[in-house]
Amino acid sequence: MINRVSMNLNRRKVLTLSAGAAAIAATSGPGLASAEPTGDRRGPSLPGFRDAFARVNGTTLHYVVGGRGAPLILLPGWPQTWWEYRKVMPALASRYRVIAVDLRGMGDSDKPASGFDKKTMARDIAALARQLGYDSVNIAGHDIGSMVAYSFAVNHPDLTRRVALMDVPHPNKDLYTLPLLPRPGEFSLWWFSFNQVGGLPEQLLAGRRFRILADWLFDHLMVHPEAISDRDRDIFASAYSSPEAIRAGNGWYQAFNQDIEDQETYGLITAPLLGLSTEPTDGILRSLLPRQGTDVRVEKVADAGHFLLEEQPEVALRLLTEFFG
Repeated sequence: MINRVSMNLNRRKVLTLSAGAAAIAATSGPGLASAEPTGDRRGPSLPGFRDAFARVNGTTLHYVVGGRGAPLILLPGWPQTWWEYRKVMPALASRYRVIAVDLRGMGDSDKPASGFDKKTMARDIAALARQLGYDSVNIAGHDIGSMVAYSFAVNHPDLTRRVALMDVPHPNKDLYTLPLLPRPGEFSLWWFSFNQVGGLPEQLLAGRRFRILADWLFDHLMVHPEAISDRDRDIFASAYSSPEAIRAGNGWYQAFNQDIEDQETYGLITAPLLGLSTEPTDGILRSLLPRQGTDVRVEKVADAGHFLLEEQPEVALRLLTEFFG
């Protein structure tokens, strides 16, 4: 059971990567020939990277690409978008061809009526990798993106060079043991249940009200909530402000039953696997991941809560680059 992240409200200067690193991210190179340059793009931009859209597996995905080298696909989680990787993407682009993807239902990607099980979402990413001309890719995911990255690695071993899972495992039967009423001092993953409710979240959260939910999550799941600025919170909340976006994000949670069923049929991940944990999840990942792969390493990111890429970007960057090589 995940314990509550202890709050440290002392304001500190947020770790950031040097502005000059953005200049390293080249905007040319392989992986753009098959991109569809059209689409309704509403989100922020990052110097050194360009936006693209691709029609894959019956849906259209938005992604942001830059840099040179071996392909590295980055998958974000809820309630965020590709923008959660903004602090590490410039430096990663000095080593890799970075492809940060808005998942099916997220940000500027399509929000279809179905297909939110992680196996289908992994198929989206596999089709994108192939469309961009890659025989194999490195892949990293956080939160919902971690679930999709896991499904990608186990279902598409031929496409997977190395895989990194950040702070969240793939849905498994342990989710059925989460209590409706936590004991005093225990932390409740209440949004897992809330997002299962059809129709209601869209009515409650549409418009500016989603920012209230996002703020609660950032403030309660981080050691240093100031690491996500007011502007960044607006960017994330805006991506989920419409009823359609809320409904699509809820679809990732409503597919957990199917994900658990699929998990029961999976074998081991054979690609090298890195788990990045934090204080609340360290025990879970150290217990679970070695049983799910043949070459597994788990590293704890200290002084960070769930949103580790924003709280400790330099540590995350070091661990990811050491792993991906």
